[in-house]
Amino acid sequence: MSDKKEFFPFDDEDQCKDLAELLFPYVTESPEECIARFPERNLPEGAKVTRFAPSPTGFLHFGGLFPATVGERLAHQSEGVFILRIEDTDSKREVEGAAENLINTLNYYGIHFDEGATATGETGKYGPYRQSQRGPIYHVFAKKLVKEGKAYPCFTTEEELTALNAVDKKEEIKSKDWHTDPNAVKEQQLDRRRFTLDDVKKSLKNGERFVIRIRSDGDASVKKPFTDLIKGNLEIPENDEDFVLLKSDGIPTYHFAHAVDDRLMGTTHVIRGEEWLPSLSKHIQLFRYLGFKLPKYMHIAQIMKLENGAKKKLSKRDMGANMNDYKKMGYTPECVMEYVMTLLNSNYEEWHAQNTEKKYTDFPFSIKKMSTSGCLFDFAKLDDVSKNVLSKYSAQKIYELVTEWAREFDPGFAELLTKDKNYAVSIFAIGRGGKKPRKDFGALGQVKAYMGFFYDELFEITEELDVKYDRSDIKRILTDFSEIYDENDDQNTWFDKIKMLGERMGYSSDMKAYKATPENFKGNVADVSSFIRLAVTGRLNSPDMYEVMKILGKEKVVRRLKAFALQI
Repeated sequence: MSDKKEFFPFDDEDQCKDLAELLFPYVTESPEECIARFPERNLPEGAKVTRFAPSPTGFLHFGGLFPATVGERLAHQSEGVFILRIEDTDSKREVEGAAENLINTLNYYGIHFDEGATATGETGKYGPYRQSQRGPIYHVFAKKLVKEGKAYPCFTTEEELTALNAVDKKEEIKSKDWHTDPNAVKEQQLDRRRFTLDDVKKSLKNGERFVIRIRSDGDASVKKPFTDLIKGNLEIPENDEDFVLLKSDGIPTYHFAHAVDDRLMGTTHVIRGEEWLPSLSKHIQLFRYLGFKLPKYMHIAQIMKLENGAKKKLSKRDMGANMNDYKKMGYTPECVMEYVMTLLNSNYEEWHAQNTEKKYTDFPFSIKKMSTSGCLFDFAKLDDVSKNVLSKYSAQKIYELVTEWAREFDPGFAELLTKDKNYAVSIFAIGRGGKKPRKDFGALGQVKAYMGFFYDELFEITEELDVKYDRSDIKRILTDFSEIYDENDDQNTWFDKIKMLGERMGYSSDMKAYKATPENFKGNVADVSSFIRLAVTGRLNSPDMYEVMKILGKEKVVRRLKAFALQI
């Protein structure tokens, strides 16, 4: 390894001060003055200050809803503060309107912020809450680090600058902008640090651009104990990389902005995905260099999916990753959030079973109950949770939800629903209420398929009867039932007529007798009911047929019975 030394005397206070003034002559505010503008929050003991800090580069990802939910729950359960900070320093990847979409989507799912960015501006005393508007603040602390010999300028070529400026937030996590050979690493860092004040003056005079790098004092072979609130006790290697703090355009990297913002906004708990663990050593070093108290960190396990029997990370391209997809499919915000809670805390379902009338926001969320190995995303589970939630809604509420959804995503269906509101509400009332309500659909987008047969415009025969049944028997039963059906019959009289028709054709009306000697009968009363059910609803499974026929009305029932009899 080379025995060459750094040129610049970083331990010389006067030279470091002169260097800081050369680089930041326009920065007149001291760090102390800047910090004074963001005073300590007056909160109850134990209150947590958390933040959700997305980049406006696209839609809200299901994986983003996780840390947002955890942050919201921790803050509001402790009478703390939940902040929305937009990390929009990567202008090349920013998508127009993405920030507003993120804010509106979070609001739709009941993630409410106490302060931060809003769709029309911001609210709160610790802003600006968009990092692109906080440039002067970062420069105050960059100047401080240079002044203390903890950071330095690095004049680079246009090619190198282009590469650096192209590095986005995600790539910053794992980037090492040097060779992998340890000796080459050390040599490159020493080369960067070999300059004098005259070199800097000359470069500035020539209009050369520069970045600000941290002057790392770490040794990657040294590991320090660290406690993560989810991962537990870890050993984190010291950071030995002179990573970039400010890019040549004065915009901070994620690492630097994160440290400054979380200190000034009073963040007590940083909640983020476990993919950020490799950057933790940089943040520990930065907080130490800046003289800031390190917040508590929680690194959430990745959300997984099953693909060909193997677990894989849920990606942005997967169905269900985009939170806007759920609205299109018709999963209500409450259903989605109930599902999220089942993934976040393993005891949520047990609690909810014992507290059926309470909302998910009443649940005592606990960090200790969070998975350390990863949650498995499952649409079937989401459907189950959603069916439970929707089954408890009144018929009127279901009607309002479905109609509102259909107006946006299925106008034709909305028109049918609103043409006769009482008719639609009566359909939704079937089997609703009581201790064991029906659970026919988990999403509003599934309702049309569930109830479409009630409307002639949507009615169709979608299933077939088993070939073992004599078609002439079916035709006779349907024809006879169309002649004796009376919508004023009570349910017992109605069913007695079905049994009578079946017995006449050799179908048992006594299920016990049929099970004892099935060879003595053509079938049973359940089979006869299935003939009628298929004719009237177009399917072999449907809600209670007595109620269905009452809602359809005699004219429609008789017409469908006769029409199907002619097709047999």
